[in-house]
Amino acid sequence: MARVDIAIIGGGLVGASLALALQAEAKQRGWSICLIEPFTPGSGYQPSYDARSTALSFGSQQIYQRLGLWSQISQRAEPIKQIHVSDRGRFAAARLSAEDEGVPALGYVVENAWLGECLWQALDPQVVSWRSPAQVTRIQALADGYRLTLDDGSELECNLATLAEGGRSGLREQLGIAVSTTPYGQSALIANVSPQEPHHGLAFERFTEEGPMALLPLADNRCALVWTRATLEAERLSALDDTAFLAELQQAFGYRLGSLRQVGTRHLYPLALTAAKEQVRKHLVVLGNAAHSLHPIAGQGYNLSLRDTLVLAETLLASTAPLGDLATLQRYLSRQQTDQQLTVGFSDQVTRLFSTGQPLLAAGRNLGLLGLDLLPPAKRWFARQAMGLGTRSES
Repeated sequence: MARVDIAIIGGGLVGASLALALQAEAKQRGWSICLIEPFTPGSGYQPSYDARSTALSFGSQQIYQRLGLWSQISQRAEPIKQIHVSDRGRFAAARLSAEDEGVPALGYVVENAWLGECLWQALDPQVVSWRSPAQVTRIQALADGYRLTLDDGSELECNLATLAEGGRSGLREQLGIAVSTTPYGQSALIANVSPQEPHHGLAFERFTEEGPMALLPLADNRCALVWTRATLEAERLSALDDTAFLAELQQAFGYRLGSLRQVGTRHLYPLALTAAKEQVRKHLVVLGNAAHSLHPIAGQGYNLSLRDTLVLAETLLASTAPLGDLATLQRYLSRQQTDQQLTVGFSDQVTRLFSTGQPLLAAGRNLGLLGLDLLPPAKRWFARQAMGLGTRSES
């Protein structure tokens, strides 16, 4: 039976980033890494108007810079020069700028397909092997690791199994790992839109009584829309024709970018705050959305997962214990616990505060936005949270 040192179940952005963070030193140590992924990575990047995208914080850009990948990613990364935070129908607004923070950009918006292509191309086939298209149907704990059964009937053993297969992880359930779930009663409507005016790297976070929305700058003067509404309302919006949809979006967003002229394919995602009750066991780590899934409006989910990934790699490489050693994995979790708690709390509180129509709370958040714009320390704190630097002196 085949055996590898590390099996990464899920070869998406989180899993591939872990493999990249490990591979240089893994090669020196003679470690073998296997990525198991249901969808075979494409043979090349194909531009698409409808490409899904990810907002990388400044901290995440620093991580990819350290891993030697940023020069490649940056070819299709749109910098966020400013963030404009506003509350519809109220006068207050907060403005964050890269210049004020002394950084080239507060973050970057990158198409997932391009980010994936950059990651996959950077992996060393002498260290990282692929099983794709392939799915793990059964996971069984052994005294010295895990045995994985794949959908073609083959088996693979490993010293360390990493679950990075997303929020609907069947293996997590199979292992009896409990998950806490707090539904928001909302769905996120995701689409790309084209405005009349150049976006100039300006991102908008706009809060309405019906739910928050974000418009993030993309390459080719497109914007990535994340529009959060009550689930039935989101379904209604998704079913509208393009003209009717753009008219409702224009009314909700306003004319800061002129008229909105084109919208692409719309996707709906039910929203809930989820967290695995266990993230580590002996010979096992749970990563990415399988570990924690956040509301997308604050743009923190993938960036937190990437920080988890980097700290896990650092902890594994700093340890002299055998791979899968529980004390080592607990040390990783201890290092990331504060970051996870603060980021999850920040994302959840922002979501709840800006999704309410209660007059007193709405007035309070309006004053909060005004104070945020006028008080440099508060503004600095908020900016560092948005940049993914809230709990790290560097990234």
